[in-house]
Amino acid sequence: MTTQTTIGKVAGIYRYPVKSMAGESLTEATLMSAGLLGDRAYALIDVETGRVVSAKSVKRFPDVLSCQASFVEPPSMAKPLPEVCITLPGGEQVCSADEDCDALLTKHFGRAVRLASSAPKDFTIDHYYPDVSGADPAGNADTTLAQPLGAALFEAMGADSPVSPEAFFDVFPLSVITTSTLDELTQAKPDSNFDQRRFRMNIVLSTSATGFIENDWIGTGLAVGDEARVMVTMADPRCVMTTLAQPGVEQDIDVLKTLVKQNRIQVGDAGLYPVAGVYAAVTGAGEIQVGDGVVSTGA
Repeated sequence: MTTQTTIGKVAGIYRYPVKSMAGESLTEATLMSAGLLGDRAYALIDVETGRVVSAKSVKRFPDVLSCQASFVEPPSMAKPLPEVCITLPGGEQVCSADEDCDALLTKHFGRAVRLASSAPKDFTIDHYYPDVSGADPAGNADTTLAQPLGAALFEAMGADSPVSPEAFFDVFPLSVITTSTLDELTQAKPDSNFDQRRFRMNIVLSTSATGFIENDWIGTGLAVGDEARVMVTMADPRCVMTTLAQPGVEQDIDVLKTLVKQNRIQVGDAGLYPVAGVYAAVTGAGEIQVGDGVVSTGA
């Protein structure tokens, strides 16, 4: 018999129409096998390198997190994805339907870029590793390396991909974090701001337990509201992205250092990583909304 345990409630739902840009806070959303409808639907491509633009490419795209992306209307299962508009840090707005969209984005970033709705076959980013001891099991520090992601990552590993070849997800289509984890980090380093925006999660759960409770969820199912079901697949390794500045959040390398000190665990066969939150696969589609109860359905 499966034991069901109430975990908490959905406190926030977040969709990121353009990869690595600020996203949208939602009160409700459609959860599909491919993730939240409209999440990471677009990304910028660096024309020179062919690589997907990421905030992890801090040397070349230092302010991509300060760009705000939003759909002009809510996405619907019955229609093609709507136009996306990007508000640049200075307030100028660029929309995907604009003839000069790529030219305006190129001018802003000072590098030739194009807005794409499908990932390249060799989906790769430039990933900067900061000089933080213990942050990377391979020991990379103060260096930038090419990193395959999404379906390209799983192909390199010789494994089946949980995301489609066109998707811009790093690893899995859904991410979840709890207030328990955010509170635990804040207590460990009160001078740092562990704003949930640093972690770019799809779902934030309000929980009353203490500690990094998501670490114990790997391999278990969650019921979100009446319909949606997900399977927690792995802990979410953390990197330089958590330390970067964005509107209302200052740059702070101590965020990553605190994660290394407080929650560095084994992630599969990849080694010890600082983690916060978890990745998940969607096993049952459905509508979710803020306030929905979340129940663990067991392994």
